[in-house]
Amino acid sequence: MASAELREELNCSICLSLYTEPVSLSCGHNFCRSCIVSVLDAQEAAGVYPCPECRTEYPERPVLEKNRKLRNIVERFVSAQPNMAEPRITCAYCDSPTAAVRTCLQCDNSLCAKHLAAHNKTMDHILLEPTRSLGNRKCTLHKKVLEYFCPQDAACLCVSCCLVGEHRGHLVELLDEASEKKKEKLREYLDDLIPKKAKIQERVENLQSDKRSVHKKASDKKKNISKIFKDIKKQLETAEAKALSEVSRQEKTIVSQISHLIKKLEIKEDEMCRKMHYVEEMCRVTDPIRLLQESDTTTSSHGDDEESDTGDDEGEVSFEEDLDEVLISLTLHRSLKDIVTDVTSQLEIQVPDILLDVDTASKFIQLSDDLKVAFSSEEEQNRLESPGRFLDYTQVLSRCGLISGRHYWEVEWNQIGEMEVGMTYPSIEREGEESNTRLNDKSWCLCMSNETYEVCHNSETLTLSVKSTFPIIGVFLDYEAGCLSFYELRDQIRHLHTFTASFTEPLHVAFYVDDGASATITS
Repeated sequence: MASAELREELNCSICLSLYTEPVSLSCGHNFCRSCIVSVLDAQEAAGVYPCPECRTEYPERPVLEKNRKLRNIVERFVSAQPNMAEPRITCAYCDSPTAAVRTCLQCDNSLCAKHLAAHNKTMDHILLEPTRSLGNRKCTLHKKVLEYFCPQDAACLCVSCCLVGEHRGHLVELLDEASEKKKEKLREYLDDLIPKKAKIQERVENLQSDKRSVHKKASDKKKNISKIFKDIKKQLETAEAKALSEVSRQEKTIVSQISHLIKKLEIKEDEMCRKMHYVEEMCRVTDPIRLLQESDTTTSSHGDDEESDTGDDEGEVSFEEDLDEVLISLTLHRSLKDIVTDVTSQLEIQVPDILLDVDTASKFIQLSDDLKVAFSSEEEQNRLESPGRFLDYTQVLSRCGLISGRHYWEVEWNQIGEMEVGMTYPSIEREGEESNTRLNDKSWCLCMSNETYEVCHNSETLTLSVKSTFPIIGVFLDYEAGCLSFYELRDQIRHLHTFTASFTEPLHVAFYVDDGASATITS
């Protein structure tokens, strides 16, 4: 009983059968897609689309929303109730239920083979495969069979629609002819879609290949990183053992010296005890002659004791500094330096020693003594004339250029004024507008000011969506690959931008500082 009631709820109100591809109107009622499409097509001529169930009118053709949940319920119901399949269509003229073989549109009845033969002798009606869904086969206005199609209004018509209805005077076609024409258009559309689909499939395959490639590269990179850290751990263990060994060696050497000295002192202490015992005995002697005869030896020994004691004190002074802390630190430092060198070698990244070139520095830039810091200065610096000096912009270049390889270095901005960091060819102009690293095709730079990042090249400026709130920037150059990248070195390193170009000259580090800004090379 419950199954029967559920079956009633799962029937489309148009075809009275289980929902097929159920869709919903905004009023909340559900129908088979084919059923409601046919109804909407028939309603199109009137310009109003009432819901077949609640008669809610839509001024425009309503959008059909797939009801996936209802579809799943129907599928589960059918799979769980194999005996409650769609009831067969029976002949309307037989006394006992007999399967129908055709349905007559005009008669609105289904017929078995016997009654169909009699029907065909007397009437020339349109026959279909057995169906209960006849509503979409007849005109909703005249209740007559739909036989024609109006291309002007894209509507299916009955004879009355053509003669006296809104479509009177329109050029109409037979349904079969119109259907064939539409099929032809659909075939042409399909022929147009096939290559487009092929391109999409090819693109999807390429993306799948890219996805697999990314997974493989990531897997290989993870293995490589794991290997690097495994090697680092092994080298750290070796470095630890070497440093501990040096401490143990010094400990052993010093302790051995101290033990040797203690042994010497213990011998002298024994000798001293023996002498003290002898002196005490002499002090108890009552014979003056014996005592006086022994006194010379005692006086000589006392002098030797004083000399011996002085030497022992000097020996003890040599242990005041204890372990050689500098030697231990240098041993550890060298081991760690070797580890860093080995890692950078495996990553094929060099850390250049960048020094700023005073002969290129604007007279309104002050440089630190170690040539690692550039300060914006309001006072003109007293410098000799130089053909390489920037005259119109507060800029400075590095001494040496990079002509190959992969390089990484870092710079820190004091977050005052405006600072630019980048790379440029040495052939950049030294005066005029094109000497500005923003305004020529020989420079690539990152600009920082007022919490804003901009990347500039050849007078083209791109403002980045992230704010410049962190002062330390990492710069990576792969000369052969033609890549210059900038990174913000927070706890989570953030990529800012990458320039791509075919580099043809040595690249020099370039700074621009203004309004109190300073740039410091930190590596």
